[in-house]
Amino acid sequence: MIRTGQEYKDSLQDGREVWINGAQVDNVCDHPQFKPVVDVRARLYDMQHDPATQDAMTYVEDNDRFAIGLRLPYEQKDWQDKRDAVDLSMRDIGGVVTRVGDETIGEMWSLWDGKDILNEIDPRFSENIERHIHQCIKDDPFHVSANTDPKGDRSKAPQDQDPDMLVHVVRETDAGIVIRGAKYETAAAYSNQAFLKPTIANWGNAELSDYAVGCIVHMNAPGVKHICRTGFAGQMPAEDYPLSNRVDEIDTLMILDDVLVPWEDVLFYQHTKAAGFIRATLHRYSAFPFVQRTLSYADLIIGAALWNVKQTGLDKQQAVQEKLSELAIWREGINAFLTASVATAEKSPNGLLMPNQSLLMSGRVHALTNLPKMMHMARELCGGQICVTPDAATFAAPGTKPWMDKFYTINEQWVADDRRRLLGLARDLLNSDYAGHRLTFQLFAQSPPFAQLAAVYRNFDWNGPLEFAHNAAGLSDAVWGDKKK
Repeated sequence: MIRTGQEYKDSLQDGREVWINGAQVDNVCDHPQFKPVVDVRARLYDMQHDPATQDAMTYVEDNDRFAIGLRLPYEQKDWQDKRDAVDLSMRDIGGVVTRVGDETIGEMWSLWDGKDILNEIDPRFSENIERHIHQCIKDDPFHVSANTDPKGDRSKAPQDQDPDMLVHVVRETDAGIVIRGAKYETAAAYSNQAFLKPTIANWGNAELSDYAVGCIVHMNAPGVKHICRTGFAGQMPAEDYPLSNRVDEIDTLMILDDVLVPWEDVLFYQHTKAAGFIRATLHRYSAFPFVQRTLSYADLIIGAALWNVKQTGLDKQQAVQEKLSELAIWREGINAFLTASVATAEKSPNGLLMPNQSLLMSGRVHALTNLPKMMHMARELCGGQICVTPDAATFAAPGTKPWMDKFYTINEQWVADDRRRLLGLARDLLNSDYAGHRLTFQLFAQSPPFAQLAAVYRNFDWNGPLEFAHNAAGLSDAVWGDKKK
């Protein structure tokens, strides 16, 4: 059954161990750096019950409502419904959040597609993944992804250094496996569970490895410790930094100190083929909501830039219109890749509707490689005032307010306070610590650029261009060798 925001908050009162700024947190729901984003996640749960938004956020099956983001995709409408729900969510909260669960459940769908591989070692594993997917639909948890290890010295194998640099199994028990190591995760400290899987992609000739493990980890399990980076909320006034104080997603180094994972939560173990499969297909579905988040981010960037040029009348200049057009082309490119990936979607090995992989992965590269350039173009459109404008307190103080009103009021339509608010949003979106974090975060959130390009290489149909050039040149069939698929 779909949860309420309060039920979600209640689920976080489970004795979990969370640290931030060198201090242990008693309650993440009340802590000043966690509270804003916990409230955002709670709002998304409440939108599933709000009569004004419920139909877009949920679907009905057997007279029960379930979260649309967790729905298994079998037809194109399922993907469009997911897009509509994300659009509604981002606009309701007035910002962009990446980790809320719908972008992570797809990673489990990818593993489910490999059930034949899981069955090679133990049929229980494919049964476990199928049960967990349906359990997520039923229980509506906040589900995140445990992906990146500290890794240590990357020139060495895990066994040739501190073995805990990558998560591994230290022993088996009748109750399950015991794991050690650490993972970097966004939102772990205020989520319910994580899908943990290995970072290693190339296992060489190894068939068995204690590092080849995938499982579900509950955030309050004994031995799990959340050591979080400092949050942006509360560091600067909310009036001046509206995004930093509302939608900052706290990242965690999740320590796994001899954590027992029950056998029913083990999805694969000592099976390098399964580990290799999930690394190669991890973002088969999850890339879609992630790229859509970038589309939402693009809309926010365009909106902030366009309002800034409109309020000073610069939107009439051709040079400005050309820059706005470049932003629009970037945005529409993201939209086109998403739309086309669903329009040409294919059935997955397990019968789900899988977005066209070549188009989806290409769309991700288009969205993210152009993001730094587009952010800087938006800075140019907003102008230098986003870095020199005084804070809200200066606009309100009796000794300075008259001067702020004089020099920041343009006309009756654009008064000083509205201009301050707009410049504050643009500064936080493009120029703040939060903005820099969001830009760098893209190198972590869904693999670095080299891995994204590798995904395009794996999924693009190279035979089409090869055959075209082969025929145009009149080459013999011998040149194909055994390469043609």
